[in-house]
Amino acid sequence: MKKYITKRVVHAIAIMWMVATVLFFGIRFLPGGPVRTMLGKQATEAKIRALRRDLGMNRPLHEQYFDWLINLIQLDFGTSIRSGQEVTEAIMLALPKTLSIGVLAVLIGLCIAIPTGVISATRRHELPDYIATFIAFFGLSAPSFFIAILLMVIFAVRFEILPVFGYTPISEGIVPWFKSILLPAIAVALPYTAVVMRMMRSSLLEVMGAQYMRTARLKGLDRRIRFYKHALQNALIPVITVAGIQLAVVIGGSVTVEIVFGIKGIGRLIVSSIINRDYPVTQGVILVIAGGFIFINLGVDLLYTAIDPRIRYGEE
Repeated sequence: MKKYITKRVVHAIAIMWMVATVLFFGIRFLPGGPVRTMLGKQATEAKIRALRRDLGMNRPLHEQYFDWLINLIQLDFGTSIRSGQEVTEAIMLALPKTLSIGVLAVLIGLCIAIPTGVISATRRHELPDYIATFIAFFGLSAPSFFIAILLMVIFAVRFEILPVFGYTPISEGIVPWFKSILLPAIAVALPYTAVVMRMMRSSLLEVMGAQYMRTARLKGLDRRIRFYKHALQNALIPVITVAGIQLAVVIGGSVTVEIVFGIKGIGRLIVSSIINRDYPVTQGVILVIAGGFIFINLGVDLLYTAIDPRIRYGEE
């Protein structure tokens, strides 16, 4: 197991290095160069040369790359061209807001999707299955920003239960903080819930129809043991894989949801940096998001052994 963990960590670091390298060269090979792209077509050559000198882009490319890589290891993403703020500082200010929404969205999604998927599979073609299917189809078809506006109108405007705009830091109180992220988290969670719920249903139905489940029933095993020990435990393996991959839905949904609710998180930060052509901020945010995905997938792989102890990675 230790050998497998070490191997996976090394692979994750290698993939992170590849992502960083592709991002570095990709931005510098933009048509016209990143400096001209940032300054616009009307920029004079003097302004372009001055900005290239300030950014250190007048040096050989390999020197730029190694200096940038060393700074990256030290978590130094550079300085914002528009605001003059350190990119690391800007990310650290925005990241807790997005993480708060994302973590709560995932918790809401899993707490709803797993039980609902189980009920939908065990009561197939009954009323609970039809209700769960309807909710899943609504979550899959409705974009996050539409769900956010709908929740805002119902809970913030119509009933005035929850705040409609902005983010309250947890330092100002757990209850105000929770209220400020609840609606955004629900808006992000619904599409995530729909995907995981349908996967839970289909995976459990497939496992329950497997040959070894029929054998367990013929051997006289208790119904609860058959379900929890054999069916549910095996059905969760592909569900966890999909739940990890679908975190992209959470990140993607947070971009639009943060704009709707006026929360200055990672989503708004990357959108504003792209609009303002602030490539150091864009680079930093993309690397943080990519790193999150890479190490989340690493955690998902390691969870397999906790769910199914029969799995032995790296063994013949």
